[in-house]
Amino acid sequence: MPPLHTLAAVRSAARQEQFLEVVSEEEARARLARAFRPAPLGVETVPLAASLGRVLAEDVIAATDVPPFDRSVVDGFALRAADTLAASETHPVRLALNAEVIACGHAPALAVEPGTATVIATGGMLPRGADAVAMVEQTETVEDEAGPAILLRRPVAPGANTGGAGGDIARGETVLRARTRLTSRELGMLAAVGCAEVPVFRRPRVAVLSTGDELVPPGAALRPAGLYDSNGTIIAAAAEEAGAEAVRCGIVPDDADQLAARLAEALASADMVILSGGTSKGAGDLCHRIAAGLGRVLFHGVALKPGKPLFAAEASGKPLIVLPGFPTSAVFTFHAFVAPLIRGFAGLAEAETEQVEARLAVRLGSELGRTEYALVSLVRGEEGLVAYPLAKGSGAVTAFSLADGFFTIPALADGVEAGARLTVTLLGRGLRPPDLVVIGSHCVGLDRLIGLLAEQGVTAKVLNVGSQGGLAAVRRGEADLAPMHLLDAETGRYNTPFLPPGVTLIRGWTRLQGIVFRAGDARFEGKTAEAAIAAALADPACLMVNRNAGSGTRLLIDRLLAGSRPSGYLNQPKSHNAVAAAVAQGRADWGVTIAPLARAYGLGFVPIAEEQYDFAVPEGRLSKEAVIRFRRVLTSDAGRSALRALGFEPAT
Repeated sequence: MPPLHTLAAVRSAARQEQFLEVVSEEEARARLARAFRPAPLGVETVPLAASLGRVLAEDVIAATDVPPFDRSVVDGFALRAADTLAASETHPVRLALNAEVIACGHAPALAVEPGTATVIATGGMLPRGADAVAMVEQTETVEDEAGPAILLRRPVAPGANTGGAGGDIARGETVLRARTRLTSRELGMLAAVGCAEVPVFRRPRVAVLSTGDELVPPGAALRPAGLYDSNGTIIAAAAEEAGAEAVRCGIVPDDADQLAARLAEALASADMVILSGGTSKGAGDLCHRIAAGLGRVLFHGVALKPGKPLFAAEASGKPLIVLPGFPTSAVFTFHAFVAPLIRGFAGLAEAETEQVEARLAVRLGSELGRTEYALVSLVRGEEGLVAYPLAKGSGAVTAFSLADGFFTIPALADGVEAGARLTVTLLGRGLRPPDLVVIGSHCVGLDRLIGLLAEQGVTAKVLNVGSQGGLAAVRRGEADLAPMHLLDAETGRYNTPFLPPGVTLIRGWTRLQGIVFRAGDARFEGKTAEAAIAAALADPACLMVNRNAGSGTRLLIDRLLAGSRPSGYLNQPKSHNAVAAAVAQGRADWGVTIAPLARAYGLGFVPIAEEQYDFAVPEGRLSKEAVIRFRRVLTSDAGRSALRALGFEPAT
């Protein structure tokens, strides 16, 4: 730090006339912005347990799936959904019970063969062969000559009461992005993917001093004409709320030498210094005069009520702020001018809490008899805010982090219809519309591009609802981009045949789809896709894992199977990761997913076809700045290199 001015220079500055210029609020903000770049001050790594309230300095990429296996979400019986299709009240289906009880934390030892079921606890790992779970209360346990069994009087849908591997967080997925402030919700996400240490921005050290002979620290005896120092406590706490490490420097009396010395100490050890009191024209006020001798005055006096005496200077490259002495004025000016600086140094954006009106995008069912608080993500449509319910269940650790707010469904309602008007309570922060809204199919390549945009200051909201859901959002004017990979069976072309009027396509990249299997499986090893599928169909014991109806991969699978329904067809997880996990863990023998995941899970891979992952965009939004910047990143050297590193080939 450069040497401070001498006390003589400080006393000379004290003779300068005060309030030479009262500036507007806009001008005061502009001068602060020109003097100080609100950028993070450095990065440090802290233990997960010590990261609450800190700000992520880097994207966190999941190294594992959450959950890492298909599991039951209820107490019940793991079974094959196909075995229950004929169940009715008059003709119940009998399933023999396997000699195993699957508890949490214990891998199943027995497969669920046709006509059997296994007792499973909530959170238990689904055994091989099972693709659904029947709830205990929907079954009847019997004991007859053939042994223990259960009776079902209604069919169980494929995937019922189960959660797929990677259904909450998928391996390779961006779990949290840089500049996310870590609350208990985010810490749960980091713990769920095994993070023990977290890279965070260094918190700015903010020295807080109170000045005045009249001030007394709380807890001390109050002398005549004395006042308890409330400003020191308020400002230090507010600084910490804004993301700082507050350094409480206590009370400084109205003495020029003591104040100059304490300010010198504070400037040497902190990134910002805040004083309260001593900014007006009273004869006993010293703060502004001492501060003016230590650096360059930015302003002294702002056209505000309250807050006119606000003072700001740049000293040794650091902000030196003197707030008004009255608590109301001090707090007002702190939040209006100082808190944004602190948040910038800490890597944070300003947050607010409020309620907003929105329209529900899709119908949301609810259980009668219970009040439900539904978490939603908000996007802007052509007629105002649109609320997308978060589909992740009670086992998810990501729901709160992804939500913008929630609304209440009354106990006597069985749901809320699409298009209903809602009052949404925001979750602790003001709703700031993102620069770019992306709704559609997920890809880790998209995650990387969004990360590159974030480095440029472009904010994005990504909702993963599938290719067809994204197209619907584009038609309704709710999305800027809809990532998609839909194959038209008649033409053999991807994506273009599905575009509605007024929507065009931005070419993205190709992803190699193929059959995954465990290495050494002679039914697939070294075969073409056609031969591998023929071998799988010829072996009744060869168990597949499918994909959910409506996904681009499912369309490809159905085309290849040409009407066949092999064992495991009704097992329909919603992600590529769940397919790879099922095969890697031996709960299925084959499935269709993308090449990067085959490598990630150590699986064999039989190529089927290159699919095109593109972006539908309304023609009217091609000129939107965020869309233009997305296209630049997509075609940039950095973007193309990031995609190739993941195993994708960018479009030419």
